[in-house]
Amino acid sequence: MPLKNWMGSLGPLLGLLGVYLFFAIAAPDSFRTGATLDTIARQSAIVGIAALGMTMVIIAGGIDLSVGSIVALSTVVIALCIKSGVNPALAAVVGVASGALVGMATGSLVTRLKVAPFIVTLGMMLLIRGFTKGLAKQTKVDAPETWLTELMAPLPVDRSWMIISPGVWMLVVLALLTAGVLRYTKLGRYLFAIGSNEQTALLCGVRVSLVKLIVYIACGAFAGMAGVMQFSRLTIGDPTVAVGLELNVIAAVVIGGGSLSGGEGSVLGTLVGALIMTVIRVGTTQMGLPSSVQEMVTGAIIVIAVAVDRWRHHRLAAS
Repeated sequence: MPLKNWMGSLGPLLGLLGVYLFFAIAAPDSFRTGATLDTIARQSAIVGIAALGMTMVIIAGGIDLSVGSIVALSTVVIALCIKSGVNPALAAVVGVASGALVGMATGSLVTRLKVAPFIVTLGMMLLIRGFTKGLAKQTKVDAPETWLTELMAPLPVDRSWMIISPGVWMLVVLALLTAGVLRYTKLGRYLFAIGSNEQTALLCGVRVSLVKLIVYIACGAFAGMAGVMQFSRLTIGDPTVAVGLELNVIAAVVIGGGSLSGGEGSVLGTLVGALIMTVIRVGTTQMGLPSSVQEMVTGAIIVIAVAVDRWRHHRLAAS
């Protein structure tokens, strides 16, 4: 493999290593402990799971700004179900299904009305957020404690053999499944083809509208699963949670090498992007820096990542 391809693959990993080493030196000694690594892993799970679906959407040349609202919807739906006596596992399934239904609505609007995904998902972001607040009657929804709350909790001593929390293991499993779909299935090849050149993919017999619908449903389902993790973390249904989460999710994909022009992206890169942002957040917090610094640093990284992506595309077009 040419050196530039190796650097393209290893760039995000080297970036993660560099960010971690910086905070390992600059932050207090507590940053270098196993407890901090566990915190980083757990805090990355919510963004990471939602970003898996976003990776597929961005590879196909789309965008989805509604994932944060879907996460909030999922937490409220799960809390209401448990409060009504529904089995926790079934409540989680209903939460994921609610996200998939939103994804189906979004995909249908994008494919049938031929409206730009940015506009459709911006509208859905507001629509679903308002619907969620109405569903929760403008307040947080308390629910009885169940095993769902253990998914994102630190491991107790008697379960230390698991190494990481169940929610993080779920992220790993979903990441492997998503990577398998992108690499070994027709759907994965179609996503890259559509993102690279939609008209060419259409002429080659790809059912573009169907593929886009599937990928938006998948993105909604992943956001719903991220909502399950968010509910586990909060232990309540909160219609105001995850405001701005969609920006972190998109940033994870872009920082990890995904292109907003479509046709490029990887699961490994996305996970590394999510970890980079979490390391920055945890590191700056332990250094006592205000949240404004976290936002400025993350924003700067996003701008740099997009600028590098555009520069690389201009070079390829000129060569």
